[in-house]
Amino acid sequence: MTSTAPSTTTSIPDPAQAQARILRVLVASQILSGAGLAAGVTVGALIAQDMLGSTSLAGLPSALFTAGSALAAVTIGRISQARGRRPGLATGYLAGAIGSAGVITAAVRDSPVLLFIALFVYGAGTATNLQARYAGADLARAGHRARAVSTVLVATTLGGVAGPNLAAPAGTLAAHLGIPHLAGLFVISGAAYALAALVLAVRLRPDPLLLARAVAQAEEADVAAGPATDRRDAGTSEGRGGVVLGALVMILTQLVMVAIMTMTPVHMHDHGHSTAASGLVIGIHIGAMYLPSPLTGWLVDRHGSRRIAVVSGITLLAAGVLAAAAPGGSVALLALALALLGLGWNFGLVSGTAMITDTVPLATRAKTQGLIDVSIAIAGATGGMASGIMVAATSYPVLALTGGALSLALLPAVAATADRR
Repeated sequence: MTSTAPSTTTSIPDPAQAQARILRVLVASQILSGAGLAAGVTVGALIAQDMLGSTSLAGLPSALFTAGSALAAVTIGRISQARGRRPGLATGYLAGAIGSAGVITAAVRDSPVLLFIALFVYGAGTATNLQARYAGADLARAGHRARAVSTVLVATTLGGVAGPNLAAPAGTLAAHLGIPHLAGLFVISGAAYALAALVLAVRLRPDPLLLARAVAQAEEADVAAGPATDRRDAGTSEGRGGVVLGALVMILTQLVMVAIMTMTPVHMHDHGHSTAASGLVIGIHIGAMYLPSPLTGWLVDRHGSRRIAVVSGITLLAAGVLAAAAPGGSVALLALALALLGLGWNFGLVSGTAMITDTVPLATRAKTQGLIDVSIAIAGATGGMASGIMVAATSYPVLALTGGALSLALLPAVAATADRR
């Protein structure tokens, strides 16, 4: 038996070299998918508002594609658990491309029902964009996982910032293609998602999750059973609290972020701002969601995920207060509020992801991560749907203040788990 161990170990690629390649491929796919992600955020609510002639249902598109991302998250998690990250992520982006094509068809046919179905399918791209962060952490060493996650997240910035600011040229493209003006961004979205799927299907080799499992099995074969069992027990004892808190952090930050973000373009549109202006604000918001990721990853690895989760709640509160106080005609103040909103979300996502990755064993990691992202997507769907209803019943400032107040729930949650720990 001992003679076969060296050959098994040598057949496994070097994890450090594989991690560098995997991060490069994930960065390329995230740049593309960031552009696809931004389209629905920027004009999805406006397309629905034009079709329905009502602001009260303007939050429905966000709710639908976040609900669609919930189904996609569990599907991608199960595919990744069984076959690896590569087929799971590629399938998700391909579904996002199909959803984009459906939105374009719905806009041409002026069909709200088809629009809602297509937006549900389009949500798979959102789920995949988020689940890619887990692939970046599969092979990362302990103490460097948050930075690996942040590397994947920051790549979304380039496409995410560029996407909304392509609203004007996308409208020109739509005119040439003979489709409604607002649907032009979904042409870009579909192409971006399809290219991201192709990059992952062809280049994400070796598969990070499958390689991480192989490395773990090889290490267990070389280590005595006693110490290995001790490590597993230690991870399990702290795992439950970390999983619950990590999920709660990401759920709350997603709920608050989606609710305020969804209605900001509608709020600006009602105050006479152009699609280009709302696209600029959303572009700044998405940039703040992803661009600070390297700094956030370093802070989490250095100071701990719980402390950064607290910072997330405080930042989201500041965003809600500023969004509520900003005059409707002030693009600058709304952009600043949305930047803080994105930054608070980033703090929450990176810290929550680090908690999950550190505490969930490889044997069940992808499935558990998919289920947690379902909860995150449901929170986003709830925020998107409730935002339109709340603004119709009250006002955008009330929505922003409510979101800011909800984010403060992170502070007692972190304190409670810290005491039990």
